Amino acid sequence: MNIRKGTKNDMPAVLELITELAVFENEPDAVSITADDLIKDGFGQDPLFYTFVAEKDGEIIGMALFYYRYSTWKGKTIHLEDLVVKESMRGTGAGSALYKEVIKFAKAQGVRRVEWVVLDWNTHAIDFYKRSGATVFNDWLTVQMDEEGITKFTANL
Repeated sequence: MNIRKGTKNDMPAVLELITELAVFENEPDAVSITADDLIKDGFGQDPLFYTFVAEKDGEIIGMALFYYRYSTWKGKTIHLEDLVVKESMRGTGAGSALYKEVIKFAKAQGVRRVEWVVLDWNTHAIDFYKRSGATVFNDWLTVQMDEEGITKFTANL
């Protein structure tokens, strides 16, 4: 298995993994981006995200997608948006290897925090993160406004 930075050519496989993750998270119809969106957004002059991919026998079997954020308390941070391994390849160490690569990248970049969200029912992931030394907060709630909410909100401004 090889862990490397993702390339434009990897984005169709990355999109397949994103779609697989959406199914795993019980949101099978939630993905609306395309591989072209990923290429445009991740490989332009000012990339919005970065990826690492896990490759085995020439096949992309997992990926981690992350981007920089800024914390008013900590400064430069990284948000790990997705870490997913093909269902048939789980348990091979690919997820752990991708996770380690993101944390090593964060250390090399001098960031003060890496953060992500995990569903409360994904106990396997939660246990893994805790064993790695990460803190899983129970008192912070994720807040989002989707495209429909943005449209409704701004219609009245």
